[in-house]
Amino acid sequence: MPLGAREEVLEPMMDAPNSLAARDIAYSLHPYTNLDAHQTRGPFIITRGQGIHVYDDQDNAYIEGLAGLWCTGLGFSETRLIKAAEQQMQTLPFNHSFAHRAMPPVIDLAEKLVQIAPGELSRPYFVNSGSEAVDTAIKMVWYYHNAIGKPAKKKIISRKRGYHGVTIASGSLTALPFAQDGWDLPIDRIIHTETPCFYRYGQDGETEDEFSTRMAETLDAQIEAEGPDTVAAFIAEPVMGAGGVLVPPTGYFNKIQQVLKKHDVLMIADEVITGFGRTGNMWGCETYGITPDLLTCAKQLSSAYFPIGAVMVTDKLFQAFVEASKQYGIFGTGNTYGGHPVGAAVALETLKIYEDDDILGHVNDVAPRFQERLAKLGDHPLVGEARGVGLLGGLELVASKETREQYPPTAKAALTVADKALSHGLIVRPLPGDAIGICPPLIVSTDDIDDMFSRLERGLNDAFDDLKDTDT
Repeated sequence: MPLGAREEVLEPMMDAPNSLAARDIAYSLHPYTNLDAHQTRGPFIITRGQGIHVYDDQDNAYIEGLAGLWCTGLGFSETRLIKAAEQQMQTLPFNHSFAHRAMPPVIDLAEKLVQIAPGELSRPYFVNSGSEAVDTAIKMVWYYHNAIGKPAKKKIISRKRGYHGVTIASGSLTALPFAQDGWDLPIDRIIHTETPCFYRYGQDGETEDEFSTRMAETLDAQIEAEGPDTVAAFIAEPVMGAGGVLVPPTGYFNKIQQVLKKHDVLMIADEVITGFGRTGNMWGCETYGITPDLLTCAKQLSSAYFPIGAVMVTDKLFQAFVEASKQYGIFGTGNTYGGHPVGAAVALETLKIYEDDDILGHVNDVAPRFQERLAKLGDHPLVGEARGVGLLGGLELVASKETREQYPPTAKAALTVADKALSHGLIVRPLPGDAIGICPPLIVSTDDIDDMFSRLERGLNDAFDDLKDTDT
């Protein structure tokens, strides 16, 4: 059903006081939503899912081109995960990990994560979301430096346009206006460094490698200005997701890590989006040569079938925590539902499916077609740059391909493209910087990929017709 026709159906439903749409408007407070517009636009109600598709309340099918929120790697109808949750519910529906308690699925999941972890990570700590994982990583960095006698070493550096969550602390690292404006963020001890987007910020005549050198030199100068004895950690997504799907330029992480090593600054890898096969390796760290001291993960850890996340730390940090517990008595942090047995069982089964079905092999089989179709859209008159890796892609929209000038914010170019794609049965996400995010479930086939990009191209064509007369 075309979007306009869907809105024609929605309008009388919103007038019916007991309809889902009317009740949503009356009772719900939506995250990341224009609350004023929602009063008249109403909700887009999803009722069921099957494979890579979801269905609305009119039973219209849509390709879920962002895997929900970068997370449903196994699609929307994986029966093994449903059975894993049911079995654990029947066995032990809840317990916790406080005060020496432990549960078999949580132990099994911790062991499995250590076995597949990149670098020297050795201890997972379980939480309920990516935001909580990042928030906890911040606490751990502060706790660690207290434990080793460096109480002044507390500042954490994130990157402009980076996304790391929405708690008070993690939202301070999320250097995007929509996550900070009106919320009194960022808090202190947070520093933002430059965005490694070569397309948007590279200088005339500068190579990608030279751009990466400049980014590293900027970081080095910031740490020197702040005082290396006050800077504790640097956090980065291997690929910047919600900031516009920004793929790191040549040599970037190698040069950045040299700066961190020089100043004894910890590396936090935020793998909430890139973890578990999205880039073609199990971890984005493996794709881009990152050696983390801490790693945060969530989303595809359970294919989003149950809320769960984790922070993994090296043995160096863990041993410092052990020593500190002698002073403080306990490791004084925890979440009631952190390490929930049902979540652990579902996550463990998810990891088994990734192995049993060779999801990594599948991703690497279909990713070339995904990247080929993505790159082809770079020729579209509305697209300035098409960029991606594995089964992760982004399109940056421009009013002029020659000058890279963007549409004015009032044009809402990315939202226009997303709405037009929706009218063709494809869900994608508008992102800051007038970008479109594309991130299908990992189980997508090459035929699905062709279908998805054909729908997206039609959406771009429709949006271009609407936007071409916009005054830039």
